[in-house]
Amino acid sequence: MDCFFITEQETMITSLTALDGRYAALTTEMAEIFSEYGLIKHRVFVEIEWLKFILVDLKLFKADNSYIDKLNEIAEQFSEEDAHTVKEIEKKTNHDVKAVEYFIKDKFDQAGLSGIKEWIHFACTSDDINNTSYALMLKKGKAETVVLLRQLVSDLEQKAQQYKTVPMMSRTHGQPATPTTVGKELINFAWRIRQEADIIDQKKIQAKMNGATGNYNAHHFVYPEIDWIDVSQRFILNHLQLDPILFTTQVNPNHSIAYILHAMVRVAATIIDFDRDMWGYISLGYFKQRIKKGETGSSTMPHKVNPIDFENSEGNMGMAISLMEHLAVKLQKSRFQRDLSDSTALRSLGSVFGYFVIGMKNTLKGLSKIELDKDMIQKDLDNNPELLAEPFQTAMRVFGENNPYERLKDLTRGQKITKKDLYDFVDALEKVPENFKIRMKELTPEIYTGLAQDLVDAYFK
Repeated sequence: MDCFFITEQETMITSLTALDGRYAALTTEMAEIFSEYGLIKHRVFVEIEWLKFILVDLKLFKADNSYIDKLNEIAEQFSEEDAHTVKEIEKKTNHDVKAVEYFIKDKFDQAGLSGIKEWIHFACTSDDINNTSYALMLKKGKAETVVLLRQLVSDLEQKAQQYKTVPMMSRTHGQPATPTTVGKELINFAWRIRQEADIIDQKKIQAKMNGATGNYNAHHFVYPEIDWIDVSQRFILNHLQLDPILFTTQVNPNHSIAYILHAMVRVAATIIDFDRDMWGYISLGYFKQRIKKGETGSSTMPHKVNPIDFENSEGNMGMAISLMEHLAVKLQKSRFQRDLSDSTALRSLGSVFGYFVIGMKNTLKGLSKIELDKDMIQKDLDNNPELLAEPFQTAMRVFGENNPYERLKDLTRGQKITKKDLYDFVDALEKVPENFKIRMKELTPEIYTGLAQDLVDAYFK
């Protein structure tokens, strides 16, 4: 079949990975940034910006003022068709960055700029163009990621406020522990995710523009009177809005990439933790999922409404973590002043963001579909009066009762008890004052939530 006649649907159905196939609709914004087209477009942009800097700021050669408009036009109007042209050139050069240079030279010839075309890629090594391009892509990718993280935090905060006063039996080791509130458990995750979102948002992306081995050798040889260290810093900071890095080999050591990926690993792990908790609460009946007409939960069991959004998120976040952990370590290593193993690894940076975005969007989707079942939550509280063993033994310690922990362990451990069992136990206490015994008898699991509500309020303060 001629590839030009393959429809979008056919392309998706024959895609090698789920990122561009099954989940293509969820990764559109990341494909725009991190695809081969996105990479080439950013390379063209950096080459043009560097040439404009040489022309306007350094004034290394004389040029007509109309040149700037023509240069901007090449970068701003770069299209998918242009990207295909670059790939055709690459078939001959067998070098991706050199193909971009030749593409721009051809554009210069067409635009009447032939006289300055040899200034393209002036004193650059390929990684000057690559590391700045990936830095710009990473900056955009992390911005999209932060938007989704902020949305998740906002949704969690809203539900935490809504359910701030709803008591719930907590579980440690999967067993009944002490009461908490639904809002407090949700605000825990909002706080954790918010921390990492702030780190990702505030981290500046580093880039370098310093030649073949990071020493400005060619720059200094032809223009020794220019302070090239200052020049490269000004270009990266003012023209690319990135953070300059001076101390490199031919390649950027990629500390800022590793820093962001490690933060994303932590937040992905947190989201998996949340996905699994929600999965568990749904299985316990604490949350119900809104049913969409026409959907099927199981191929054989018609009654099922599976927590598939949280499961999908968990799986995709796991994929993202695997890639992020590898890249965060791999991209900080290069043999001597350069090898190409980082280059091929960097091409998977888009996959990281693709899996991460799929996970994020499914968590958000799952969260939007759940409704609290207060009756089921209350039922668990009513059926587990042993939840009061903790406050009772603590009170017994205060009033000097003998062996408080051991006595309550004998009463409650590994067996179900009733409210009457607790009342009888309290009546038999010898040193606890009668007025405090009344307090103990009035205590129920649903009101034994400590300062859970106050903690939610403290978060918002």
